[in-house]
Amino acid sequence: MKRIAILTSGGDAPGMNTALRACTLIAAQRGVEVVGIERGYDGLFDGKVRPLTRATKSTQSGWAPILDLEAAAHLGGSFLGSARCKPFYTKEGRVEGAKALREFDGLIVIGGNGSLTGAHLLSEEHSIKVMGIPASIDNDVGCTSTAIGVDTALNTIVEACDRISDTARAHRRAFVVEVMGRQSGYLCMASAIAAGADAALFLEEGRGEEEIVAVVADAVRRGFADDRGKQRVLVIKAEGIEVPCTKLVRLVEERLQSEIPGVEIRATVLGHLVRGGNPTFLDRMVASRFALGAVMSLLGGETDRMVAWQSALCDGKPTVDRAVTTFSLTRVLEETSAMLTGTSSVIKARVQLMQSAAGVLSL
Repeated sequence: MKRIAILTSGGDAPGMNTALRACTLIAAQRGVEVVGIERGYDGLFDGKVRPLTRATKSTQSGWAPILDLEAAAHLGGSFLGSARCKPFYTKEGRVEGAKALREFDGLIVIGGNGSLTGAHLLSEEHSIKVMGIPASIDNDVGCTSTAIGVDTALNTIVEACDRISDTARAHRRAFVVEVMGRQSGYLCMASAIAAGADAALFLEEGRGEEEIVAVVADAVRRGFADDRGKQRVLVIKAEGIEVPCTKLVRLVEERLQSEIPGVEIRATVLGHLVRGGNPTFLDRMVASRFALGAVMSLLGGETDRMVAWQSALCDGKPTVDRAVTTFSLTRVLEETSAMLTGTSSVIKARVQLMQSAAGVLSL
């Protein structure tokens, strides 16, 4: 291979830029020119590409990364920009997109479920050589134990909850904090443990509105009981719970007014704050090692596959890194679908673990 393209697609995730830089360095060191496609698959239709390497006589390979990419490697967001491309959802749209890729020998796609689906269809329908790198703060990509952005998002949530807890204790208040995760409650589950929350609300448990209100009311009731002496109650709610945060707070306050006069409950929606920020060490390390596995696999002739981190599945194909394996995108997308519908063994194990911890959280 002499020339490959890279794009970032879907929701941005801290660590995408680290992966871009690492992919470019690894390819350049092997004499491969690297080009970035701007704004995900949209860039294929608009012809928006930019070089990620520059020709140089000072390296043995003849290529080096552009300086702007070096400077962006530690930043959140995406150096190339990201978008969800509606034309690419159609077969006709993918035909046009594939035409733009004929000038490249291969493509690396960094993104989540939709992005990897696009990569798989390019390979299946048009024989484009593709490799996927999972990037999703929700940790909802199949076959991998983590994805780019997960650790940074969790650190952001935990820090925010620590700050909220400071002010909550000062006023003896309860807070319901909503975090991202429409179809996956992973951020809610993991941050609830790390931040010492009193309860966690996530879609996978299948609770209705009445039960959700009862869970929060019980957490507040227990927390502010006379024999407890607690000064704050913290409930973390996943975005996928359909009861809006402000409505949930109002319903709980109405239920508890007669039991705890003057009880104060506040709602905080972290929203897109969770997506931003410089990537943590873990996200930078995982992104760099994903990049090594992806580039080496692509240059080695593999296609229609995704790199995975410390997968619990035993049938992944080894890479040069013992912690990184590759799986066919068909397998990845099947497992991702099972995760989003709650039928995956991974999701069942997560829910079972959280249910076991429920009694501990409320102490």
